[in-house]
Amino acid sequence: MPVPPYELIRSSRRTLALEVTRDGRVLVRAPMRLAQKRIDDFVDQHAEWIETHLAVQRQRRENHPEPTPAQREELIRKAKTILPQKIAYYSGIMELYPTGLTITGAEKRFGSCSAKNRICFSWRLMQYPEEAIDYVVVHELAHIRHKDHSKAFYACVEEVLPDWRERRKLLKL
Repeated sequence: MPVPPYELIRSSRRTLALEVTRDGRVLVRAPMRLAQKRIDDFVDQHAEWIETHLAVQRQRRENHPEPTPAQREELIRKAKTILPQKIAYYSGIMELYPTGLTITGAEKRFGSCSAKNRICFSWRLMQYPEEAIDYVVVHELAHIRHKDHSKAFYACVEEVLPDWRERRKLLKL
């Protein structure tokens, strides 16, 4: 089987690593002086893994294509309308209140919670079902009490959303 095409990034690292990016590029990170043959052999040995992850990224792009500028503006407007309402609703239930809200264009994270309890959500979350949006809101609010993903954290989420596992799966589709 031929070695799949890839971008090589050499650095002072000690190990080889593979990454398939969201846009479908294959990145290989390698030590500065490692022989090209060793790198090609490594890529060849992981050809099946690469093909699987390229397919996953293709599917992700098909399911959630990059929105047009008009669609993007609509998703931002929707986020600014819906998310404060959901935060208010779930904050009341959980008795956890963020210090602020930011809407971002983050591509890899749907939400985050800072050390100062400010929560951020990506407007891209608005492309997902309401059950998934609710899960991300509850997840970030739970971080106000638990700054980790411990059992206590998930117990906090489960108190509000007993079906959180199914809701989380919706984000992976």
